Amino acid sequence: MVVDGTSNKDPNGIESHKVQRVLQEQRRAAKPHSQLLADAKRVWSLARQKSIPSAERQKHVKELMKVTQGKVKDIVLKHDASRIIQTVVKYGGQKERDQVAMELKGHYKALAQSKYSKFLVTKLIRFCPAHRASILLEFQSNVLRLLLHREASAVLADSFELYANAYERSILLRDFYGKEVALFSQTQGSEPEKANARKGFPGVLEGLEGERRKRVLAALKENLTTIFNNPDKGAITHAIVHRALLEYLYAVNDTEDESEREKLRKEIFESCQDVLAEMVHTKDGSRAVRDFIAYGTAKDRKQIIKVIKLHVERMCTDDEAQLVLFTALDVIDDTKLTAKSLVSDIITHAPTLINTPQGRRALFYLLVPRSRRHFTPAQIAIIAETDLIRGKTSKKSAVVREGEIRAAASEGLLKFVEENGAEAARDTGGSLVVLEIMLYADGDKSPAMQFLLQPLASIYPSEDASKLHPIDLPHTSRMYKSLFQGGHFSHASKSVIRSSSLSPSAFASAFISIVGKDSTVSMAGGEGAFFIAEFLQRIREEGSADEKRTVKGWFGEDVVARLKKSETKGRNVLLDKINALSL
Repeated sequence: MVVDGTSNKDPNGIESHKVQRVLQEQRRAAKPHSQLLADAKRVWSLARQKSIPSAERQKHVKELMKVTQGKVKDIVLKHDASRIIQTVVKYGGQKERDQVAMELKGHYKALAQSKYSKFLVTKLIRFCPAHRASILLEFQSNVLRLLLHREASAVLADSFELYANAYERSILLRDFYGKEVALFSQTQGSEPEKANARKGFPGVLEGLEGERRKRVLAALKENLTTIFNNPDKGAITHAIVHRALLEYLYAVNDTEDESEREKLRKEIFESCQDVLAEMVHTKDGSRAVRDFIAYGTAKDRKQIIKVIKLHVERMCTDDEAQLVLFTALDVIDDTKLTAKSLVSDIITHAPTLINTPQGRRALFYLLVPRSRRHFTPAQIAIIAETDLIRGKTSKKSAVVREGEIRAAASEGLLKFVEENGAEAARDTGGSLVVLEIMLYADGDKSPAMQFLLQPLASIYPSEDASKLHPIDLPHTSRMYKSLFQGGHFSHASKSVIRSSSLSPSAFASAFISIVGKDSTVSMAGGEGAFFIAEFLQRIREEGSADEKRTVKGWFGEDVVARLKKSETKGRNVLLDKINALSL
């Protein structure tokens, strides 16, 4: 067979592609606004560039606005056109944004349900505060349906959580209150109406009595139940639903008839008990779940624990969700249940929880709940919101319950110190956790002491420049100093408040046997002067005669002479402690 350089490609294939392209262009040109979109895309390709000066971008945005002016509502439902208008809103001035918002007036409900234009609606709600209320008013009478809509749900959620003020939120919430409220509470946006709307559901209930109040409460419960029972559970995670639920619970708590109050609370709990874990991440959702725990029966509380048990680690690292855990620990009398279902899971994840402030608070709450050292006054006030209810629904005293939780947590926490304490103490936050465990956990701490002291026996200063000796880390050094003191220093009493759960003399004795002379003397001549001074103080006050004799022998005349010549910070305090030990 003869092979030559002639191409084997079928020329008809090339021609067919040309024909297809022509047909495609013809179909595109036949579509409505085809020329408009072509012109807009040309300018859009320039306006959306990331690396152009602001002045040049503004020039392109203004040109883009001229191209699309008057036609925004006609093209915005298209995928590419929607992105074009979003670029105008994102990079344009307030004049261009308001112009887009005005052109789309009356169409926002449909736009929110579109796969593409929903992003434009969210941007307009964010960037056009003057039009925000009018946009949200277009959703009225359809809020519940939109919340259950795959596309529109996110628009309403973002509006409520991120951009709306109190009055604007009330516009969205009003649909939850039922048709009767919607009919008799239409607002024109006057200041008195806005002031009343900001009160939320309590403002709606003002002046309502008897059957009318019951009808409004029943309507709110029915709408909430519709959300909870919907097969698509996405809407349950939104803050607007949590606010409506919390308002309902507060209204139920204000119901005068006790039997009616208990009946209403039980009914709403039964409708949402399986989805409570989806609510704990918002402020209102967390408060609603805490209310269920505080008022609940032993059976209700057990059900709540069952639901949140699978999410303990994530809840520990969330500011709002962890409050639910704290309330459960504060309120539930069955500490065996909480120890097995909550405390054990918290301790299991301790190695990762110590890395965040929220995670550390979860660990602190097992040992020193509501301590001003680790919880702000505002946080303590929020946690204490359920204390009054707890006094009526729980039998154990707070002191007994805290002691049982601490006892249940102690073994696992001390095990954590044995396995991870030395490394955790090198971190600022980790050192605080290790210190509180050593000071306040119950049980034998001898193994934990040994593991904590072993790093101090290493050569000082460290031979590895990338990993400093523990005493050269200020926070770690303070931790060891506090362990020798046996507690925290109180600025109020100007003294150390000793913990009854730690023997500082036992820690000092372990230091002698594990760390030894060489490392102690080396640290004394370096950054550990204050730390060693505290050690000497403890030996002088509580050490045995043999221990005093041994430690005194470590600081002979040659060591003292070197210390006197050094410029070490804390040298004079250390020398005073050495002299006091000799007396």
